[in-house]
Amino acid sequence: MEGVKMAFLFKNLALLDPRWKEARGGYEVLVEGDIIREVSAKPIKAAKAQVIDCGKRTVMPGLIDCHVHTHHSEVYINRMEAVPLTLMMARSAGRLKRMLDRGFTTVRDAGGADWGTKTAVESGLIPGPRLFISCRSIGPTGGHNDRNRRTDIGPPCLCCNGMVFIRCIADGPDAVRKAAREQMRQGADQVKLMVSGGVASPYDPLESLQFTEEEISAAVEEAQAFGRYVLTHAYTPEAITRAVKCGVRTIEHGNLVDAPTAKLMAKKGVYMVPNLVTYDAMKRRAKEFGMPNEMLEKNDEVLKYGFAELEHCRKAGVKMAYGSDLLGALEDEQTGEFKIRGEVMPAIDVVRSATLIGAEVVRQEGKLGVIEPGAFADLLVVDRDPLKDLGVFQDGGPHLSAIMKAGKFHKNTL
Repeated sequence: MEGVKMAFLFKNLALLDPRWKEARGGYEVLVEGDIIREVSAKPIKAAKAQVIDCGKRTVMPGLIDCHVHTHHSEVYINRMEAVPLTLMMARSAGRLKRMLDRGFTTVRDAGGADWGTKTAVESGLIPGPRLFISCRSIGPTGGHNDRNRRTDIGPPCLCCNGMVFIRCIADGPDAVRKAAREQMRQGADQVKLMVSGGVASPYDPLESLQFTEEEISAAVEEAQAFGRYVLTHAYTPEAITRAVKCGVRTIEHGNLVDAPTAKLMAKKGVYMVPNLVTYDAMKRRAKEFGMPNEMLEKNDEVLKYGFAELEHCRKAGVKMAYGSDLLGALEDEQTGEFKIRGEVMPAIDVVRSATLIGAEVVRQEGKLGVIEPGAFADLLVVDRDPLKDLGVFQDGGPHLSAIMKAGKFHKNTL
């Protein structure tokens, strides 16, 4: 009935709040509308609530992926030039649903998704996670964002295709300032800058520095003035240091970070969002989707530093959020980051990266990533305790008996 809040009482469960070090039995959780109303180690009285018997399964917060690309439906990004916007959005609808199927109830899009995509999810037109969007990523001429060929002269064609839709070029502080303002006018929750070379771009060396300090600072100033923040694509210590000194809030990728740079990040309170799974997946599968050798060679370079990145950040005290950054058909490996990080990190730290820390990155502390009264009712009912087996997140979600987002079941097999 319209206007009536649905209520659900979860019972017979082990509760995994990531602030704890273990799942705890004997708890009950009451959901009313889209909010967690009560969490108690004693029986909860709620006569009108529908009882959900969890069969001693683990109940935990929905997962948060802080680096996805909703609209990047091609592994070799240059092929997005041949993708019309209608096809791009149709593909994205499926990608968003599959993210939610895997238990990701929140994602931060690191370049591409716009206000229309976010509105389509929020209004229920398409199923998907909560979206925090960057709109177009911003990069300089000749950098990671620039998809011009060697033989192209002048600015890129502003044709109506997927490539143009997901990224833009800006040179000089004034142009960067205007581009940042434009993304925020269009609904961006954060502003994405490219400040170093990248893997999935053919002509820019990984070690190249992209954007001057003045250009980065212009974007940071505008974002902060608008109540937003800047996230930056960066690989090397030099690029990371430049971005951190200019006031960015999160570093994406960061594979080549060293100990002194990690210490600087920790001192400044800057988050790292590693994406080790994407390099592993591209190593094995990207060639079949057309990625050229020059990109695959750069991928090999960053892949070998992944575990060192985690160790430098861990020792320095840098908070690391969960990120996947998978392009095109590689999206089916989104939960693979759990397995990779679990090889060198305690399971609880990996889970926290995809819950507590992710909530901090999207600035939703106390609302996402926890199970407490007043938090959003984004919940998973997991067949096994993730702290004992991170593999429970694998294979596209078959081990998730129930997925709730905003108090509504996306999936319920209980």
